[in-house]
Amino acid sequence: MAIPSVTAIDIENVKFSPTVKPPSSANAFFLGGAGVRGLQIQDKFVKFTAIGIYLQHDAVPLLSVKWNAKSALELTESVEFFRDIVTGPFEKFMQVTMILPLTGQQYSEKVSENCVAIWKSLGIYTDAEAEAIDKFVSVFKDETFPPGSSILFKVSPKGSLTISFSKDGSIPEEATTVIENKLLSEAVLESMIGKHGVSPEAKQSLASRLSELLKDGGVPESDK
Repeated sequence: MAIPSVTAIDIENVKFSPTVKPPSSANAFFLGGAGVRGLQIQDKFVKFTAIGIYLQHDAVPLLSVKWNAKSALELTESVEFFRDIVTGPFEKFMQVTMILPLTGQQYSEKVSENCVAIWKSLGIYTDAEAEAIDKFVSVFKDETFPPGSSILFKVSPKGSLTISFSKDGSIPEEATTVIENKLLSEAVLESMIGKHGVSPEAKQSLASRLSELLKDGGVPESDK
């Protein structure tokens, strides 16, 4: 199957390309959806990062079997749909681009908290996950991320999490590091688009775009 035809998305002056080739990957992925991650601070919604979620083209036929008859709204409200994206037997790539500056420590500690909370709620937090979290935090400890820089994750269904960094919006050819832990690789994406995901906007975007792709074999309404 050819890679689906999709459009780019602009989020707060961050442009997510329709397709991207992740670091250390031979294949291009398509843009499933994108949105901001922010926090309500007193009476103001502060936007910290823009998140783009890319999927391997195999995702469309695999998800279509179960979800092709559902509307965008039904997909948006389905915890199981996003769980199927997280755990599906296809690769995923996430680009997290800074709107406000963050340190690596700030970012990794927040993601780690979310991952551990997910595992503890499911009763699956073990020494292996604790070790993976320590590795995750150490990768970020000396990093700083000014506006426009990106953190890049590739999730393999075999259980590896590939991490890369970009300071200028480009996608590097080689990855920075790989952590072998299936639960961690899934939890990083789960923390973005899962039941308590940090970007409801990205979830809505994914549901809207995929609802068209799953029905129409890869050609969204906007491209017809």
